[in-house]
Amino acid sequence: MLHWPPKFTAFWRYQNPIKNMKILVTGGAGVLGSSLVGHLLEEGHAVVLLDAFVNGLESSKNHLLTSRNLTILRRDIEESLDDIYVDQIYHLACPASPKHYQGDPIKTLRTCFVGTENLLKCALRCNARLLFSSTSEVYGNSLISPQSETYFGNVNPYGPRACYDEGKRVAEALCYAYQQSHNIDIRIARIFNAYGPGMAASDGRVVSNFISAAINCQPINITGDGSAVRCFQYVTDCIAGLTKLMACDYCKPVNIGNDSPCQIDRLAHLVVDLVEKNGLRVLNDPITYSAMPIDDPIHSQPDITLAKKLLKWSPVVSLEDGIQKTIEWFLSTQESARKGIDTHTATPNAHSKVAFEKKRS
Repeated sequence: MLHWPPKFTAFWRYQNPIKNMKILVTGGAGVLGSSLVGHLLEEGHAVVLLDAFVNGLESSKNHLLTSRNLTILRRDIEESLDDIYVDQIYHLACPASPKHYQGDPIKTLRTCFVGTENLLKCALRCNARLLFSSTSEVYGNSLISPQSETYFGNVNPYGPRACYDEGKRVAEALCYAYQQSHNIDIRIARIFNAYGPGMAASDGRVVSNFISAAINCQPINITGDGSAVRCFQYVTDCIAGLTKLMACDYCKPVNIGNDSPCQIDRLAHLVVDLVEKNGLRVLNDPITYSAMPIDDPIHSQPDITLAKKLLKWSPVVSLEDGIQKTIEWFLSTQESARKGIDTHTATPNAHSKVAFEKKRS
């Protein structure tokens, strides 16, 4: 239970934006969330990490638990948030992998709408600024490339990806409606393909799928012919973009991504090459192909002109460096597993405030 009274006015918060804020990060146990939590703690803020912990707390988050300024809540954002009082909210809660969001499409939609509305109500009550993590998927299977923020998208509302694509679109619309009706201070980040240490082998996204297969001497499976284009951004670049967006005065959507295009086939060969350079054996024919999923985007590439101009931000980590760092992290977790170290749960340090609540029936 949190007991932080909402006595911090907007004037105080944004005249003194660097230290000593109380910040809520939903989805804080995910790849982006945990990295963001770590960054905010290093900046001197008190952080509330709120997550349902469906997949446990991976070892990459354990170091966070030593902080005196961290409070952890096991809670679903569809539940009441009336006991939470904070100065800022980073709303990152929603499964981003097709494997996970398609597993329970109704839950995904409720997370996007009900959960986002709960957080908007919390922001209204606390007079807090809220950053919503939207996605490149709001552009759907785009008919233009690169995609700028002014493009309305090409999304199928009746298909297996609709729960996520349309869920994020309605969440953006909900943020806009609350801003217009209640003058809530919002930020919208449209995130393109973030990856990095902390991804689970079972995550289901392309980078984790490829690396997990290659380091275990299994075939990398490409859906489609490998010509589809994605733009991958390393987690630290994404966090830098999100924090700069939170600190700025712009309330319309902003693309946060790496604008260097990469065909999926090239990514697969890069992963194979880097795994071999790390001294591991790979298959003689390491890449296989299968049918492309329904409505899978052919060419996803952000136009980040606005982010460069508005935020003075652009990605700095190359794809090769980022994939190498991610491979090293995957190998380190495998080594920990071989030594019998539990990489999926963690015991909090006595200094951290933990409220792993039971789910309400």
